[in-house]
Amino acid sequence: MSSRFAPRPTRTTVRGGETAIPQGVPRQNTAAATRTYTPPTPLNLSLTLGPLRRGPADPTFRTTPDGSIWRATRTPQGPATLRVALRAGTAEAEAWGEGAAWLLDHLPQLLGAEDDPTAFTPRHRLLAHTERRRQGLRLTRTGLVMESLIPSILEQKVTTDEAYRAWRLLVRKYGEPAPGPTPAQARMHVMPDPRTWSRIPSWEWHKAGVDNKRASTILRAARVASRLEEAAAMDPVAARARLELIPGIGPWTSAETVQRSNGAPDEVTVGDLHLPGIVGYALAGDRTADDARMLELLTPYEGQRHRAARLILLSGHTPPRRRPRMPVGNIAAL
Repeated sequence: MSSRFAPRPTRTTVRGGETAIPQGVPRQNTAAATRTYTPPTPLNLSLTLGPLRRGPADPTFRTTPDGSIWRATRTPQGPATLRVALRAGTAEAEAWGEGAAWLLDHLPQLLGAEDDPTAFTPRHRLLAHTERRRQGLRLTRTGLVMESLIPSILEQKVTTDEAYRAWRLLVRKYGEPAPGPTPAQARMHVMPDPRTWSRIPSWEWHKAGVDNKRASTILRAARVASRLEEAAAMDPVAARARLELIPGIGPWTSAETVQRSNGAPDEVTVGDLHLPGIVGYALAGDRTADDARMLELLTPYEGQRHRAARLILLSGHTPPRRRPRMPVGNIAAL
């Protein structure tokens, strides 16, 4: 289908993992560690890696006109930048920095090699239609906990715009420039290491719009970051239990984290302001559904409930709005 007539991403489909990759001319190659990976089934790069993007100006994530996705992250071996693009069904990756080898070693998992989409059987017409329309969706597994945990904590009880702004400001100010020839004008950065997170002054959290409760939770997590990173190798239930030992990290935050770090197909998000109503409306016409009702409706998808919720979000089938959006706060102005 021509991009002229392709559906444009909405707030709901973006939450489901949709991210637009601009089309353009091929990029000139530069020296880097490289790897190719050919997935056994068709892969949609933007749907697979989209959940790692925290807003359109995320300094750790960029898309470029050559069809590439750029990702700056902190691996166990150090900071690194990854560029990945699909060419004739094969993923071509380049990496720079101390953690380049680690990123390339984990490229298949990042692109959903450990995910089994055949385990999902749609039992609603909407999900069957969306699965056909959104072919190539795979659940990524980054193998990294803190890079998903900290932005998830920032998203607690606030609008996504507020959380994205806080993430952007803190990463740009306290992170480090991403290694390698990152896209021009992108200002890509690697997020701070745990020690740097723990040394951010209280007034800087305030200026970024982060209240004391969320800042304190991040500080507690940073102090035991190495233990939390071990959760990436655990099964999702044990991983969530490890994360929830930290005061301030509950079921919502742990689910949002392991969905990305562990590629967990069944860890559906509970405690969300909007998701129960969206799922309830999509599957039963019930916009007033709560968590219990949402889980009841997702029972036929036991083992794949997170994938089912992703497909519902990507369908764009949401209840009509009846009230204003949650107002954007600004504690920095207080």
